[in-house]
Amino acid sequence: MKISRIIVAPHELIHACRTVIANHGRFITMVASDECGRGIDRFVVRYIFAHDGKSMLNVVESVLTESNSSYPTLSSMIPAASWAEREAHDLFGIFPEGHPDLRPLVLHDDWPEGVYPLRKDYALREKQERDSFSSWSYPKVEGEGVFEVPVGPIHAGVIEPGHFRFQVMGDSVLHLEAKLFYTHRGIEKRSEGMSVVKGLYLAERICGVCSVSHALSYVQAIEQISETRVPERAIFLRVLFAELERLYNHVGDIGNMCAGIGYAYGVNHGAHLKEQLMQLNDFIVGHRFLRGSIALGGVTEDITEEKLRYIETTLERVQKEFNEIVEQILSHDIVVNRFSNTGILSERIARELSTVGPTARASNYDIDVRRDLPYAAYDQLVFEVPTFMEGDVMARFKQRFLEARQSFQIIEQVINRTPKGDIRVPIGDLIPYSFGIGMTESPRGENVHFVMVGENNTIYRYRVRSAPYANWPAVPICVPGNIIPDFPLINKSFELCYACCDR
Repeated sequence: MKISRIIVAPHELIHACRTVIANHGRFITMVASDECGRGIDRFVVRYIFAHDGKSMLNVVESVLTESNSSYPTLSSMIPAASWAEREAHDLFGIFPEGHPDLRPLVLHDDWPEGVYPLRKDYALREKQERDSFSSWSYPKVEGEGVFEVPVGPIHAGVIEPGHFRFQVMGDSVLHLEAKLFYTHRGIEKRSEGMSVVKGLYLAERICGVCSVSHALSYVQAIEQISETRVPERAIFLRVLFAELERLYNHVGDIGNMCAGIGYAYGVNHGAHLKEQLMQLNDFIVGHRFLRGSIALGGVTEDITEEKLRYIETTLERVQKEFNEIVEQILSHDIVVNRFSNTGILSERIARELSTVGPTARASNYDIDVRRDLPYAAYDQLVFEVPTFMEGDVMARFKQRFLEARQSFQIIEQVINRTPKGDIRVPIGDLIPYSFGIGMTESPRGENVHFVMVGENNTIYRYRVRSAPYANWPAVPICVPGNIIPDFPLINKSFELCYACCDR
């Protein structure tokens, strides 16, 4: 994938990005960094755009000085840039002038002012005292008969923490304010100075259920810097692991969506099939979540012909049962009633917020990195990218079902077409302070990894934009107009991680 850099002064950022968008650039993310260590005074902001179908990225970048770390916000032109700009304000202290909402995002209100943990002069293990008297400010709907219902961040189930404030009248939701970022692990700070080899182990632990996708994004960024050509057999096996990861997630998510309405048949059968797929993963690579399967320059171990045939027969059985289960679920009147016209995400909002994955495609936003910016062996395989117009819970349910069917077909092609040969090569030299961008299509959508290397094959700046990070802002928009009991269902239909959003 080719990267084209456009370097401009801060006041030229808006014009430069507008020009890229006019030439069909799709906003991906914004990356901020403190680059004083390489002789730059001092911060750099990079807005990254994809040109789908051309295997090209545009990076619009600008240097902000120590004395004037302000730049014009792009959030009015690119709403999807809002979170990234807020995060950069939290972690680096750079200021997007004109931003409509600079409330704390990542660090929360109890973090002391003037302390920026991603600056190079902030020590990794420094413990920060918190302001316990601070309070969370957020928009509210007020008026007679309007009540507030707080939920979380600690929940009754064994789930990740998120805090939700519902403004309601009766059962109807008027407004939802979501507060996330309770699971911050400091992964990007932890990576600084780490060897690129060790960085892979960190990358595949960003998300428990998207290990392959995150690992692939990371190694592709490093391989891009080093101009490493991965062996043909390895790129086919990478597709195999990525699609097995997509399968167990989609099958499990279909069961989880049924849990949102208490439909035990769908919950139990979805969990049963997911378990079979995870046992298959364990048989193939020795890990239920496929962790440790991806390596810099290829994959960690070969898959024998015997294992490939075992995968084929297992998936043939699972697919047959999966089709029967989904048919049964969709024949239930209560399921159809609860799923239809619930939690609608319009195509316009999906595009404005640059949503990704099944969430985007269920709202007729037709993007898929496997097809549009192909990696591994996807450009040698035949598959379809289904979409739906409705953008409701039912569309997101059916989207996962049809995508799972495509995964079965992709895996069958991989089994029959994987060539013989090497599975791994050494990576080439890494030029200090060069960067690469790896993108993969995870079960939840595109994961983007920006990696800038430092001296001696170490990591200088590592920025991860996971699919949930792109999709979470859309969730609160889908809830108003629905009733409170529908929120668990709507939330599960997006099926977004909290931890990989936060990092």
